[in-house]
Amino acid sequence: MIEILESGPFNTVQDLGRPGYRDIGVSASGAMDPLAVRIGNILVGNDDNAAVIEVQTFPFSLRFEQRVVFAVTGADGNPHLNGSELLPWCAYLAEPGQVLELKQPPRLARSYIALGGGLDIPVVMGSRSTSLRGGFGGNAGRPLAKSDRIAVGEDAEIAMLPASGLAVVEPAVALRDVFPAQIDGALSIRALPAGEHDLFAGDGEAFWSQTWRISSRSDRTGYRLSGEPITPTASIEMRSHGVVPGVIQVPPGGEPIVQMSDANTAGGYPKIAGVIECDLWRLGQARIGARLKFVRSTHAEARRVEQAVAGYVEDVRQTSRMVKRALKAMA
Repeated sequence: MIEILESGPFNTVQDLGRPGYRDIGVSASGAMDPLAVRIGNILVGNDDNAAVIEVQTFPFSLRFEQRVVFAVTGADGNPHLNGSELLPWCAYLAEPGQVLELKQPPRLARSYIALGGGLDIPVVMGSRSTSLRGGFGGNAGRPLAKSDRIAVGEDAEIAMLPASGLAVVEPAVALRDVFPAQIDGALSIRALPAGEHDLFAGDGEAFWSQTWRISSRSDRTGYRLSGEPITPTASIEMRSHGVVPGVIQVPPGGEPIVQMSDANTAGGYPKIAGVIECDLWRLGQARIGARLKFVRSTHAEARRVEQAVAGYVEDVRQTSRMVKRALKAMA
């Protein structure tokens, strides 16, 4: 069991989402940075899809009520256990009564707390993710609040953790060669031209060439982008169609919206582009006010990036298993 001591709005329980229900209007939800969730769960010995805590408003703190292995991944802040600074992207053992604190990260947006055994909460439509708009899943369909107590599943990894912890190189460093560098201080996000791209003619090129800023009106449903408006060459009337995370739509005002984890299930705005899936976690770590520049990609490049990320995840998994097997053999 853990007890929440301090939390802001929008901190929730998430996993990798609930796909398969968009046809009845249910968004997949899930973590904004699914790669951080996968790595955190591997470090503590869980299945990749075990439920974690997504923290996007800081400070945040919780008290452990049992011995448990935990890891903090995602944002670039240094967690503290009973006042002692810890490494991020590292599994540690917590004792009953110890307090984990997360302070405001300097650059990135979201931290993830994975606990050995996962969060033991009900599965709704195949997932433990919180749907804030639907009011279900996770912690009774709402954000975490002070005094909430959440059960933790059985942790089989306590005896298989080095005393100093088990750390990995974070993906932004390990995968530096496959992710584009910033352009004039703006985050580079790769995308593919989408169905209605050609309707924007010259403004379509303006979408790629200009720098956008994430508006304060952004949330887990979508990032609204501020910049020089872009518009189709002529007024068009479109039927609503299915949308998924990463789709970039352009409403009548001309400022794009990038659908994120709580993406609408359908919409009628024209689609100018779609963020490649393996860049979505990087976008999910971008904060309000961050500057973005979209880079035109290809299906072949998207596939290469996907393979590189999958290789990184598998390397972490195999290294973790090797270390734990060695410790078990020595026990």
